[in-house]
Amino acid sequence: MHITPTTIPDVLLLTPKVFGDSRGFFFESFNQLAFEAAIGGPAHFVQDNHSRSARGVLRGLHYQVEQPQGKLVRVVAGAVFDVAVDIRPGSPTFGRWVGMELSADNKQQLWIPPGLAHGFLVLSETAEFLYKTTDYYAPAHERCILWSDPVLAIRWPLEAPPMLSGKDASGLSFTVATAG
Repeated sequence: MHITPTTIPDVLLLTPKVFGDSRGFFFESFNQLAFEAAIGGPAHFVQDNHSRSARGVLRGLHYQVEQPQGKLVRVVAGAVFDVAVDIRPGSPTFGRWVGMELSADNKQQLWIPPGLAHGFLVLSETAEFLYKTTDYYAPAHERCILWSDPVLAIRWPLEAPPMLSGKDASGLSFTVATAG
């Protein structure tokens, strides 16, 4: 597996070694020892999630104020533009975002450590998105930053206005969300 730090150094792009021939392909999608070596410490995943969304659906930017979740995300069908935003107070990359295309074709995964907000936009007709989390979903502690916050100025590759849930459409501004 090849590990590439992003412009937020704790957010890592993981590219597997894929072995393919005329019959298809094989790759190791997760190895605990290799993953912990890549992130520089232990990781314990407690929950796996799987979502399917249509083209133009934008989910996020989600985070939990208590029980923050580290997420290892990948796409097994279709393609998404995946975004992580550093909302950790005191972090040298606080307020910065990183975005990249994850797809079934490139088989890449993104490690988003606890304390970052996360969201994605579906680029294909549909996309199936898998993610492992380091803590359980806690609805009482979940928050959402508005996807179109002008302070963050995320450059989503939109073809039309996104389809949003009510929660995502009414997300908080970055400034309000990160105020002590």
